Amino acid sequence: MSVLAIDQGTSATKAVVWSDTGLLSEVDVPVTGLTFSGDAVEQDPEAVWESMVEAGRQALDAAGVPVRAVAIGNQGETVLAWDRSTGRALGPAVSWQDRRASVITDALSPEQARMLEETTGLPVDPYFAAPKMAWVRRHLTDTVGADVVVTTLDVFLNHRLCGAFTTDAATASRTQLLDPRRLAWSDEALAAYDLPTDRLPHVAACDEVLGTTTAFGGTITVAGAIVDQQAALYAQGCTDPGAAKCTYGTGAFLLANVGPWHGASRSGLATSIAWAMADGTVDACVDGQVYSAGSGVTWLQRVGLITAPEQIDAMASAVSDSAGVRFQPAFAGRGAPHWDPGARAEITGLSLSTRPEHIVRAFVQGLADEVTDLARAVEGDLGSALTALRVDGGLTRSEVLMQLQADALGIPVEVYPHTCATALGIAALALRALDGPAAADAIVHGWQPSRIYEPSAS
Repeated sequence: MSVLAIDQGTSATKAVVWSDTGLLSEVDVPVTGLTFSGDAVEQDPEAVWESMVEAGRQALDAAGVPVRAVAIGNQGETVLAWDRSTGRALGPAVSWQDRRASVITDALSPEQARMLEETTGLPVDPYFAAPKMAWVRRHLTDTVGADVVVTTLDVFLNHRLCGAFTTDAATASRTQLLDPRRLAWSDEALAAYDLPTDRLPHVAACDEVLGTTTAFGGTITVAGAIVDQQAALYAQGCTDPGAAKCTYGTGAFLLANVGPWHGASRSGLATSIAWAMADGTVDACVDGQVYSAGSGVTWLQRVGLITAPEQIDAMASAVSDSAGVRFQPAFAGRGAPHWDPGARAEITGLSLSTRPEHIVRAFVQGLADEVTDLARAVEGDLGSALTALRVDGGLTRSEVLMQLQADALGIPVEVYPHTCATALGIAALALRALDGPAAADAIVHGWQPSRIYEPSAS
């Protein structure tokens, strides 16, 4: 049995075909139309859709086998306005990295902020979807007719695929509008953000069948949907409380399974639904974010400190330390546990002897330190120390970063053997939707680390 899984990301859309014999194809298609201007980070929704269709078709062509279903993963907190009657986007998508909704969050009262965190598990921050949705509605230029909606990006894509006006429980829990105890939209949260109650999508289980699509040629069942980071958590087998992973992509995202819902984090993290399954299985997770990981590498390249991402290790290992240089990689603010959207990146400790190599190493060390900060907060919520950290994403190819991460944490860092953890987690959900929980085990529990970095520092 084969399934197509699509991980629709910020800078690229990845598509894989998984079968009983393993991974048959893996394709990356760049997403064009990402723009930056001050605190504004926007994407072209049509470019996102086109990259998704193209990635899916290429993966199917490369695999050369029929598939039973396609499953979709998404960016989570990216939002847009669109018309349900035409499927037309009414403007650019506001990326999860966009900070302009701080004017919305700053206007909330302390009582509203406390209610929102207690109800949804998420601290008030412009990172989440609800303040972005409120900001987009405030700036709509078209007449807001009955068919105009403002949703997370996945709802727009699901509608394009199979006509379903649907999100999944994990993605919905990232909006700050969902009551995760009831798996239902919260009227109180909607009122706090002055959002309408009658234009919200259906909340589906993560392993639910959503419909059928002809977007990739032929008719294929659409089954399985989840936000990207929770998909990676599932793929890496973090199905028991206390298991944790970190994905090093555009940002770095550390999530830990905490079992049944336990309310707002005690350590300044976000608490959300890890997954909610059709059989009633629901797990929660706490998570923290370093907003600029891979995007920080892009900045290093743009300003000429490196010529290509692959140069990081050569530069960082050319010196034994950063010579007193410290790099705080807060290009788009700081997430958990600090929640400081106004923070910006800082490089300190420069001297006349500072070389580019010192700055690059300081960036790598700064990223490892930020992830360690998140891990300590996770341990505070768990009430126990992490025994290992499972990792995935493009930056896990940096041996310097992974060793510095193991040294900073003082625990082994276990590297996922594939570059497509998120897509494989999505594939596992498709298998689960079609044939039940046991069908996902080959992906979720059938892997071994490609490398383990043991801590070596005193």
